[in-house]
Amino acid sequence: MKIFSKEQIYEGDRLTSEKQNITSTELMERAGVQIFNWLHIRMQGAPVPIHVFCGIGNNGGDGLVVARHLFTHGYNVKTYIVNCSDKRSKDFLVNYDRIKEATKEWPTMLTCREEFPQIHKDDVLIDAVFGIGLNRPVDEWVTQLFMHFRASEAYTLSVDIASGAFTDKVVDNEDSVVWSNHTLSFQSPKIIFFLPETAKYAVQWEVLDIGIDKEFLFNTETEAILIGKHEVLPMYQPREKFSHKGTYGHALIIGGSYGKIGATLLACRAALSSGAGLVTAFIPKCGYSILQTAFPETMVITDTNENIITDINFDIKPNVIGLGIGMGTDPKTVVALEKFLKSNKVPLVIDADGLNIISKKKSLLKLLPKESILTPHPNELERLVGKWKDDFDKLGKVKTFSKKHDVIVVIKGANTITVYDSKYYINTTGNPGLATAGTGDVLTGIITGIIAQGYDPLQATLFGVYLHGRSADIAIEDLGYQSLIASHVIEALGKAFIDLFKQPDQPQVEQEPEPEQEQLK
Repeated sequence: MKIFSKEQIYEGDRLTSEKQNITSTELMERAGVQIFNWLHIRMQGAPVPIHVFCGIGNNGGDGLVVARHLFTHGYNVKTYIVNCSDKRSKDFLVNYDRIKEATKEWPTMLTCREEFPQIHKDDVLIDAVFGIGLNRPVDEWVTQLFMHFRASEAYTLSVDIASGAFTDKVVDNEDSVVWSNHTLSFQSPKIIFFLPETAKYAVQWEVLDIGIDKEFLFNTETEAILIGKHEVLPMYQPREKFSHKGTYGHALIIGGSYGKIGATLLACRAALSSGAGLVTAFIPKCGYSILQTAFPETMVITDTNENIITDINFDIKPNVIGLGIGMGTDPKTVVALEKFLKSNKVPLVIDADGLNIISKKKSLLKLLPKESILTPHPNELERLVGKWKDDFDKLGKVKTFSKKHDVIVVIKGANTITVYDSKYYINTTGNPGLATAGTGDVLTGIITGIIAQGYDPLQATLFGVYLHGRSADIAIEDLGYQSLIASHVIEALGKAFIDLFKQPDQPQVEQEPEPEQEQLK
């Protein structure tokens, strides 16, 4: 799913009006009706007080459409205008006149704190104050209003975006943003739904189709793309009947040190479980018996040193190499890694201490093959690209870094973001259970195993990140967040593959809409 910028959204609205021969007011009506339909299906005429807060721009116009249809369907509605400027949009004014024709109870004008209405915890609050066009901090009294919303603890639904939030930067004052329970986003999600500093303003979200021109949606390239099942399923490469283990490649995992052989074990298990035909581990001597005993499916090559890697030397021909997990940063290991990188031509997946070594000696970046995959956790990422002031600054720094060195960077997190070719690929799977030791080693193994089978590096990364998260989602159904460990993620990989081909459960048949609602649709 594409994530459109606000400029692209404006252009989509303009083209839709032009191609479908409708006015912007008619498009606003369509959007407002979709919000109303969503509410009406769930509330079914419940007499719960509904407070609709509208700004004086187009987002406020959307709110007025919603309020008007709630009025005409008998809901208990109070409408308020957050009168924060003298500039009113044309479509707002049209819908302000329309709501006055639909009810004798005109909207209440709010201009100062003393006029804030009482809102109870069991009420419903609809936030339609500011839309995606906001480009300045809100006034102090509006901040107080938003704090009043939050203090009420009422269920809060935002129209398109939480008011006060920006689409392309982080706010300085979190009290100046509405903290929504649910956001109904028009046509496309917003990138702020997925960033650590801004996702808290939209705990849950859904996308509503408001009929934006399909050609525009299909042909417009976006900087950010949401990666779910529909995006990764076409990447899947089915297996041929007469294939053999050699068909699916040979993955080499280089890592481990005394006390950290388990990291390499996890990566090897994940590589083979993700479909690699063969997996070999290159480790210090101390790990030989461990790997041969704990995971007999893998082959083992050892360094001459007992406890650390000092000379990366092997006579096999792997299709891909995953390295860095549990490797340590001993000076002898650093020398060994530099020597290896100078001669290596095989695709790389680099994690953990491999990244830490490169961070200390940035000249090694020049030795990486094109489209090498780096999978840092936040601290490792900071050592690579430098400190950032906020999430948008972080994305910008990673994009610059990725482009400069022609590497794929995986920003691990609640919504893992893969950065390459000036694009952000935002993953939709995964859960807090992954915040445990070893899951990063598993991800390195999964991506390495997928590349071994012949997937290109970017596809392998997106597919691997998705499967890693989906495996965790499946595993927690029986284990819960706290009890999930890295091995469970590997064990659930098979179910994650099977899940790719499962059809979604058929939705329950909803009650037929009332006649007047039918014509709205």
